[in-house]
Amino acid sequence: MRAAVITAYDAPPVYREHPEPVEAGEGQMIVEVLAAGLHHLTRAKANGSHYSSTGEFPLVPGVDGVVRDASGKLRYVVLDDTNLGTFAERTVIDPRRSVVLPDGVDPVEIAAAMNPAMSSWVALRRRIEFKEGQRVLVLGATGNAGRMAVQIAKRFGAAQVIAAGRNATRLKELPALGADEVITFDQVDRAADVDVVIDYVWGEPSAQAMIPMLTARADRGAPLTWIQIGSVAGALAPIPSSALRASQLQIIGSGIGSVSPREFIAELPALASAVREGALHIRARRVPLAEISQAWTAETDDRIVFVP
Repeated sequence: MRAAVITAYDAPPVYREHPEPVEAGEGQMIVEVLAAGLHHLTRAKANGSHYSSTGEFPLVPGVDGVVRDASGKLRYVVLDDTNLGTFAERTVIDPRRSVVLPDGVDPVEIAAAMNPAMSSWVALRRRIEFKEGQRVLVLGATGNAGRMAVQIAKRFGAAQVIAAGRNATRLKELPALGADEVITFDQVDRAADVDVVIDYVWGEPSAQAMIPMLTARADRGAPLTWIQIGSVAGALAPIPSSALRASQLQIIGSGIGSVSPREFIAELPALASAVREGALHIRARRVPLAEISQAWTAETDDRIVFVP
């Protein structure tokens, strides 16, 4: 079969022949891959910068996707740590880490939406007790996951969603997706009285945002939950000690490990239904898997989805 193959952390993927998958354990199944998204997580696992990277090569990347099983059913699947990902014509899955998709879904839309949407969906459903009427700030709202977070917070009943980012052009698009206000990072004091922060940025920018936000809060005793999901600005954030002492700030993470596979899987049917219903605005760009070498580092506002 044909697949995208990586042979070292600093090597780009190459489209080439690769051995056919073999069923490696009881209950596993070989499936045909229909569509697989190129996510930040996929690149990070492939270049060794993600904490779940294994360092084993050769590696076929791809952490999720839409597949067709032997019975003809379409499934959305999340793969466990494996060297045979979804950037291939076929792969091996554990059906317990998949959900059967409803009729009429677009595989490319599902593959584009599920990973970026899952981060905020699971964070608000599984990491905190999010309540209707709470106010939310999304840091890094102009990326794919951030755009989804704005929409998902509104879907879950947020009374106010404030979207923060650096790209002024992309920020202007967010009110149409549910953002009540858009701000830049030097205006975070305007979001001082939110209840929840969904943070895809981290690093120095997030650390610098905390003090002006906390200083401007009308009630520093009111709880503020800061959910760390992404780290596009850096893996380390120099958080001032005063931020923790002078307020009811709680910092938690949401991702692989802090949320169990069972919890992730439990949320997938409802999320897939939301995508099928058109409840989430999705930007998807369909790309033949044979063009992965060019698309791997492409700069685009759309979510690249590879189709074998």
